[in-house]
Amino acid sequence: MDRIMVAPGKYIQGPGVLENLGEHVVKLGDQPLVIVDKGIIGFLGDQIKRSLTKHLEPLIDLFGGECSRPEITRLQKKAGENANIVVGIGGGKVIDTAKAVAYYLKVPVVIVPTTAATDAPTSALSVIYSETGVFAEYLFLPHNPDLVLLDTAVIAAAPPRFLASGMGDALATRFEAEACAKSSAQTMAGGRTTLAALTLARLCYDTLLAYGEQAIWAVENKAVTPALEYIVEANTLLSGLGFESSGLAAAHAIHNGLTALEGTDEAYHGEKVAFSTLVQLVLEGRSMEEIEEVIGFCLSVGLPITLAQLGVQKVDVGDIMRVAEAATQEGETIHNMPFEVTAPMVRDAILATDAMGQAYLGD
Repeated sequence: MDRIMVAPGKYIQGPGVLENLGEHVVKLGDQPLVIVDKGIIGFLGDQIKRSLTKHLEPLIDLFGGECSRPEITRLQKKAGENANIVVGIGGGKVIDTAKAVAYYLKVPVVIVPTTAATDAPTSALSVIYSETGVFAEYLFLPHNPDLVLLDTAVIAAAPPRFLASGMGDALATRFEAEACAKSSAQTMAGGRTTLAALTLARLCYDTLLAYGEQAIWAVENKAVTPALEYIVEANTLLSGLGFESSGLAAAHAIHNGLTALEGTDEAYHGEKVAFSTLVQLVLEGRSMEEIEEVIGFCLSVGLPITLAQLGVQKVDVGDIMRVAEAATQEGETIHNMPFEVTAPMVRDAILATDAMGQAYLGD
């Protein structure tokens, strides 16, 4: 199998770069469909319009709230025959929707995250959910976004929980990459991992541990600091390149199973991934020293280490088994692990992880 690494066409990060959005977009297309998260139009809408209308006439539409097939179809129709570029501005589901719409329209896509809550912005992948928010499928795209632009002043103004969630998503990158390297699994890029991608995945983890807590303190005060810049890059670029070109394994499959568990719908993607990363470490039989390092990091930045922290009020073994069955269904990334994984193994790892988390919290 070939070794393959992929990346977006251009990545731009820094405070105030949103003001230059229009001059970057017009180089790729002059009739953009701009999909904007409802939650940010109130405080960024004027800035977005000002930047874009300096150079072109955008068609702006508000995101419906879920990256689902019906929403993707609605936005395709909204674009009509005139749009020759799609711009997605907002959180992870807006980003994935914009990428999917651009794919079906066969036009370039520009991604403008307003939080650093996931590693979705740089990837050639959209995660599709049902209209009620249950994971449905992965949509694999033929190429990565043409441009990713992150304004760290905007990200610093977002609630700290978003940044922590992004760290939870990024936390899995190293461990899933290592599992895929051991099993020689095919990655999202269509081949085996490269040394470069594996190194980025490990750098992502090291950056989280070194600067994560500092970055949370920065966003609690809406401050842009070097630590915040490093964590935004780790959450978005390092994790994005690391997961796509090195692969997903147990953590994201278990996350997908957790989306169907009652009570977890209010937990963010990265929060579920953080807990699922701990489950993967238990499943692998990692040492307590390694697991405690991850637990300590989670506690330092406010990431969940128990099912109760994800919103599960009562742990039912039957429900956990259904999560495990969903995580191990055919085609799931858990089968990239370097050993055979069964639903009972996942069930037991979830229960053991939850018990361990409760012990650390003193519950």
